[in-house]
Amino acid sequence: MYFDKYAESHQNKTNKLIHWICVPLIVFSLLGLVWAIPFPYIKFLGKYNLFLNWASFLIAFSIYYYYKLSPVLSYLMLLILFGFSYGIMELDTWQKAGGPAIWQVCLAIFVLSWVGQFIGHKIEGKKPSFLDDLKFLLIGPIWLLHFILKKFSMRY
Repeated sequence: MYFDKYAESHQNKTNKLIHWICVPLIVFSLLGLVWAIPFPYIKFLGKYNLFLNWASFLIAFSIYYYYKLSPVLSYLMLLILFGFSYGIMELDTWQKAGGPAIWQVCLAIFVLSWVGQFIGHKIEGKKPSFLDDLKFLLIGPIWLLHFILKKFSMRY
């Protein structure tokens, strides 16, 4: 599976720790950046327009991809993405109260997290897996989740 290939460039403890911090932040910030792209108002959806945006499509695509790899991991990732969506809605509330724009907060998180990732790979001495295959951008988050399931002896 993809996990073995991904693990090849993630052996160093420091790099792994950085990934445990930065990968979720990258997912959150990417979701927030896509969420911030204006989405057209669709009249027949009425009040449900609040729940449909470009990030909805990103979530649907990624969950479908994860489901094809592992239904259990896809369900867990969906729960996490719901949590991230709640966090982005909180950022939206903060923005409306005079705070920074969602895209600004998420861009800062995104850039800093990628800097962290590249530092981790510099420490590791190996290039990031996604440079060989872009699929590994989607594998990283569930690679972390599989460790959680293994810790609890859950099959996926």
